[in-house]
Amino acid sequence: MIASGTILIEKGTPLPLFFRAATDSYPNAWIGIDSSLNFHERENELAATGWTFLYMASKVRATAFGFDKPKMVFRALTRLIAGARLQKCNCLEIDEVAMHSFLGMPYVSVSAHSRNIQKGLVFAESATGI
Repeated sequence: MIASGTILIEKGTPLPLFFRAATDSYPNAWIGIDSSLNFHERENELAATGWTFLYMASKVRATAFGFDKPKMVFRALTRLIAGARLQKCNCLEIDEVAMHSFLGMPYVSVSAHSRNIQKGLVFAESATGI
């Protein structure tokens, strides 16, 4: 299940060797990344190998209503991924996944930051066709 700190990357994105894809699959052919590194360790490891993990300043949020939590999260992630693609980014870093209720109707709110992983320092549109 998705949680705070989860990194999602568009399938087909070139990655450094130390990034390993998780077995989880997410909407629109995005995959999770297994990493035991924290944010700063990941940034340092990438910088040392010539990669950049750009961080977009604006937080994005998506909400989905329903009674089935996995389906709600899936719908919210679909919206977040669409937003990341509009920003020409190939990654999402999940900040928070929170369950709420409004007048007895459960909903999930997912917030994230768009990211772009690439070789080099200058922002380049994703090479995966977005």
